[in-house]
Order: sequence, then C-alpha cells, then structure tokens
Amino acid sequence: MKKTFAAFLAMVMLLVCGMAAFAETAVMTHEEYVAAELDTPVVVETYVQAKQGWWNDQITVYCQSEDGAYFVYNMACTQEDAEKLVPGTKIRVTGFKGEWSGEVEIMDGTFEIIEGAEPFIAEAFDVTALLGTEELIAHQNEFVSFKGMTVEPSTIKDVEGEFAFLYNWDGSGAEGTDSDLYFNVSVNGQTYNFVIEYYLCGADSDAYKAVQNLKIGDVVDLEGFLYWYNGVQAHITSVVPAAAE
Repeated sequence: MKKTFAAFLAMVMLLVCGMAAFAETAVMTHEEYVAAELDTPVVVETYVQAKQGWWNDQITVYCQSEDGAYFVYNMACTQEDAEKLVPGTKIRVTGFKGEWSGEVEIMDGTFEIIEGAEPFIAEAFDVTALLGTEELIAHQNEFVSFKGMTVEPSTIKDVEGEFAFLYNWDGSGAEGTDSDLYFNVSVNGQTYNFVIEYYLCGADSDAYKAVQNLKIGDVVDLEGFLYWYNGVQAHITSVVPAAAE
C-alpha cells in the first residue's frame, strides 16, 4: 500500500512539475527554440503548411513562420480539429523539443488555434546549392526546392535490376498499398535519398503519381519539407520535369 501511494505521489509531482514548466515557458522565437536544450518544454507560435493523415487522436504537422520551421510529431488532436488545420492557419504549439536520428521536432505536443490571425504560406526556398554543405541543416523542416536533380537507380536486396523508385525504403511495399515511395536523385556528383510520405501525399496526389512514372536519368525539379534522417531526406510534395534553362 505504501509503495502504491508513493508511486501515485511521484506521478502527481511529475505532472505538477511539468505543468509548472510549461507555465513558465514563454512563446519562443525560432532562434530561441533552436537554442533550447533537447527534452525541455517549448512553446511556439507558427503556421500550418501541411499535415499528415489524422489517426488515433494524433496528427503530424509541418509548420513554418517567417523566421523558421518546425516539425510537430504526433500532436494531440481530435478528428474535428484536424479538419481545421488547413495551410496558413496560425497555431500555438506546446510540447517538448526532441530529436530522432538527426531530425529535431516537437514531441508530445498540444495546440490551440489563434483566431483572427492573417494566414502565412511559405514560398519554397531553393537549397540546391546548399546540398552537401554544413549550411543546409540551418533550413531543417523548411519548405524548400531542389532544381535540376537527376533520377538515379535504386536497388532491392537479393533482387536483380535497378529501379527508379522503391515502394518503402527496402522495396517491401507494393502498388495499391499504403506504401511510401523512396527514390534517389543526384546533383553535382552527389546522390540523395528522398521520399514521398504516403500519409502526406497519398496515391491520388500528383507527387505520388509523378514518382511512379519516373525513369532513371530523368531530370526533375522538386519541392518538399527538409526532413532529416541521418542526413537530409526530404519529404517531397511536388515532382515536375526540370525547367528549361
């Protein structure tokens, strides 16, 4: 009985301390957010740019303000509220700053919509020249573009042949399933692995269909969010033939 009460008291104290930490956390600028330690409370005001599919009272949202971008992973959200998170909507997000394989994100988040705010939609920032440089990570999670990228072969372990894309990272998926699409593109002699997230751009989206129609050697212009997974692995939202010079 004493152990049970002690455990209950410890949980209450953790909850109280967590609430107190958030109460003391003012709304941060993006610079303050970047400077914050991992696993500490953060509060930001930002604008929805895109969202993944809602499930299990959670939603993952790509957000950006004039001063920087945020990836908000599995934020608490009802299905009704998910429908309100249209691009341009201003929200205040409260959560913890986390990191997973190089991707810095807001975890265990909650949000409130800031009514009456003017919408903000970010324009894609061209980071092609920053690929392979230390400066690229400063734009993590921003809406960006890549110009003149050449489609390179992908392979599947123990399967002969080269492919312009794979269903899932290892080729384990298939057409007609909820599979992400992974594909390799190169510029200036360096190759990068990008992805179409199914729950961001589903099988009916132009981006998904465009990747399904890629051929090795195609030259394309891309747009998407600068996600990080042990290095840059952008979540692509647009794939079109490269613009003529």
